[in-house]
Amino acid sequence: MADTAPPSTSSAPARRDSRWIALYILCTGMLMIVLDSSIVNVALPSIQDDLGFSTSNLAWVVNAYLLTFGGLLLLAGRLGDLLGRRRIFLAGLVVFTIASALCGLATSEGVLIAARMLQGIGGALTAAVILGMIVTMFPEPREQAKALGVFAFVASGGASLGLLLGGVLTDALSWHWIFLVNVPIGVVTFLLAQRFVADEPGLGLSRGADVLGATLITSGLMVGVYAIVKVSDEGWGSLHTLGLGAVSIALLSLFVLRQARAANPLMRLGIFRSRNLSATNAVQILIMGGLFAVFFLGTLYLERVLGFKPIEIGLAFLPVSLGIGLLSLGFAERLSVRFGPKNTLLAGLTLAALGLLLFTQVPTDGSYVSDVLPSMVLIGVGMGTAFPAMMALAMSGVAPQDAGLASGLVNTTQQIGAALGLSLLATFSTTRSDTLLDKGEPIGDALTGGYTLAFGIATGLLVAAVAIVALVIQKPAAREPVHVEQDEQALAYAEA
Repeated sequence: MADTAPPSTSSAPARRDSRWIALYILCTGMLMIVLDSSIVNVALPSIQDDLGFSTSNLAWVVNAYLLTFGGLLLLAGRLGDLLGRRRIFLAGLVVFTIASALCGLATSEGVLIAARMLQGIGGALTAAVILGMIVTMFPEPREQAKALGVFAFVASGGASLGLLLGGVLTDALSWHWIFLVNVPIGVVTFLLAQRFVADEPGLGLSRGADVLGATLITSGLMVGVYAIVKVSDEGWGSLHTLGLGAVSIALLSLFVLRQARAANPLMRLGIFRSRNLSATNAVQILIMGGLFAVFFLGTLYLERVLGFKPIEIGLAFLPVSLGIGLLSLGFAERLSVRFGPKNTLLAGLTLAALGLLLFTQVPTDGSYVSDVLPSMVLIGVGMGTAFPAMMALAMSGVAPQDAGLASGLVNTTQQIGAALGLSLLATFSTTRSDTLLDKGEPIGDALTGGYTLAFGIATGLLVAAVAIVALVIQKPAAREPVHVEQDEQALAYAEA
C-alpha cells in the first residue's frame, strides 16, 4: 500500500495541470470560429471585386455562415451531451477545416457561399460544446472564473482581432488566405485535442434521441435566421419576412410542445427554471445585437467616411482586443471573486454602453484619436469585464449532464442576437441614409447619419441589458468543493 502512494499523489496535480493545456486547445478551436465571423468583413470589397458579387449577394458571404451556424448550435450542444463532447468537437474541427480549404480555393459565388454554409455546420459542432467542457473541467469557482476569463477573451476579443488579421492578410496576400489560414490551425488543433482533451462518454442516444424535436428546432431556427438576414432586401413588413417569421414561430412553438410531451426530449424545458440561465441568454441577445452591428457598421464608417484601408481598420479596433484581453485574462476574475459576478457584469455593461453612446457623436470629418478611440477603449474594458462574469452566471446552477445543452443555448442566443441586431440596425441605418440623400445631404453626412442612428439603437440595447441584469439576475449559490476523486474521474487527461 505504501509504495503505491507516491504515484497516486503525483498523478492528481498532473491531471489538473493538463486541464489548462486542454483549455488552450479548446479555445484555439473557438478562436478559429470567432475569427471567421469577423475576419470576412474587412475582405468583402476584395471578394466582391474578384468574384463579381452584386451588393445584395455579397451579404450572403456572411449570412450563409450565420444561417447554418445559428440554426444548428442547440442541436450540436445536445449531441455533445449524448454522444460525447470531445467527439462532437473533433467532428466539427474536421468539417470546419475542410470547409475553410474550400472557401479559400473558391473561384465562383456559388462555391464560396456553399462552402461558407459548410463552415457554419462545422463551427456549430465545434463551438456548441466548448463552454460545457470548460465548466465540467473546472468545477471549483476560482479556477472556473480564470478558465472562463480565457474563454471570454477568445470569444469576445477574437472578433476584433479578426478585423486586424483580415486586414493584414487581405493587404499582404489576398482574401483567399483569410480562409486558408484555418487549415493548418485546424489540423494541429485536431491532433492536440486527441492527445490532451479527455474522451468522456456521452449519455447515449437512448437518453435523448428526439429526432422530431431536433428537426423542429433546427428548421425553426434556420427559417428564422433566413428571414432575419433577408430583411435588408425584403423589408420588415414584406410578405416574405412576415410569412417566414410566422413559419419560424410555428415550428418553434411545435418544438416547445414536443419537448413538453416527449419521453426523452432534446431539450428539457426545466433547464429554463434556472433564472440566471434564462436571464443571461436574454442579455446576450441584446449585447450581441448591439455589438456585432456596431463592429460591422463601425467598419463601414471607418472605410466609407474616414477613408481607412483594411489594415488601418483592423488597427482601429485593436484597443477593443487589448481591453478585452487585459481584463478577461486577469482582472475580471479577481473582480468577479471580490464583488460577485452580477456586480462585475453590471459595471462592465455600463462602461460598454457609455462607449456606444460616445460612438453616436462621431462626425463626418471625424478624427480617430478624439472621436473613435475613447469609444473603443470603453467598449474593450467594459466587455472584458462583463463577458467572463456573464459566462459564469449563465452556467451557474446547470446540472453537469445538461452542460452541453446549456453551452449550445448560450452560443445560439449569441448568434441569434448577432443576426437580429445586424439586420435590424443595418436596415435602420440604410433607411436613414437614403432619406438624408433624398433630402440633398452630402453622401458623407448621409452615411454618418445612418451609422449614428444605428449606434444609438445599439446603446439602447445595452441599457436594456443592464436593466435585466439589475432586476432579474440573482447571485449564484455557493457551491460545495469538489472532492479530488471526483475531479480525477471527470478529468483524466494524463493517460491521453
